[in-house]
Amino acid sequence: MEKEKVYALPLRKVYPAILNKALKKGHTEEEFLQIVTWLTGYTKEGIDQQLEKDADYKTFFDESPVWNPESRLIRGTVCGVRVEAIEDPTIWRMRCLDKLIDELAKGRKMENILHRQ
Repeated sequence: MEKEKVYALPLRKVYPAILNKALKKGHTEEEFLQIVTWLTGYTKEGIDQQLEKDADYKTFFDESPVWNPESRLIRGTVCGVRVEAIEDPTIWRMRCLDKLIDELAKGRKMENILHRQ
């Protein structure tokens, strides 16, 4: 998928799909939110505001309040692409979230997901 198409995806469609990935593996919405807020700096209310204003996926990441500096430590592959090799900053942020949710879905402990040292 071209990055312009990914950028334009409505957050209201992407967000539930990512949440469902965690829920299907027996995790809670609270665990999911813990990852999203840790990574992006959004609160639940901030996420709800982005959903209400019908933001696209790119805007969600571009307007994130505080991007967690520990995200630079996220390593691994998502869809066969090494996260640390992604050059486009917005795509990199999207893939960081994907990677963390993948780790949650695979049963990795929350403290290991969020504390990457």
